[in-house]
Amino acid sequence: MSIEFLLTSLIVVVSPGTGVLFTLATGLTRGARASVVAAFGCTLGIVPHMAAAILGLAALLHTSAIAFQTFKYLGVAYLLYMAWMTLREQGGALAVDAETSERSSLQVIGHAILINILNPKLSIFFLAFLPQFVSADESHPMLRLSELSGVFMLLTFVVFVGYGLFAAAIRRHVISRPAVLAWMRRVFAGAFAALGAKLAFADR
Repeated sequence: MSIEFLLTSLIVVVSPGTGVLFTLATGLTRGARASVVAAFGCTLGIVPHMAAAILGLAALLHTSAIAFQTFKYLGVAYLLYMAWMTLREQGGALAVDAETSERSSLQVIGHAILINILNPKLSIFFLAFLPQFVSADESHPMLRLSELSGVFMLLTFVVFVGYGLFAAAIRRHVISRPAVLAWMRRVFAGAFAALGAKLAFADR
């Protein structure tokens, strides 16, 4: 495992995106346990994209405009839905509860998985990213790609848990101040909407 791969992966994982945003929001509104669940869900959400890259299926998204646009706009619609639900302060994974029930944990992990699954650019990214760290004379390229994918997923989970636990640590200060909570919801709703708009108007 090269240091270049680890550093590049760490930079990619730490960079703010929909998964980071969702994990932070979950930690702030539901606490430490739910933030770990969100981190786990976001990590699971990248599995299909990694599998697609390893199996070469991501090439379909790269060459088929219809397939790419379909996935893209499904992702846009879901991000806008998340923005609307966050702003309305109703249900979903971003509702503020004193305790996180089993049902809400399932909601959190479901939202987290969907957020990453419905982002077609992840498949394109992994198709371009993973092969850079596999030599041309690799005797077992599939095994090597799987190993790199596993390390990337582990980094994703660890970093996202860190984000979530940090957010959960300041949760009490946020929840006890209604004005701050209202401001926080507007910020997260705006961020989800902005990410949706960015995905909608981004080039392939």
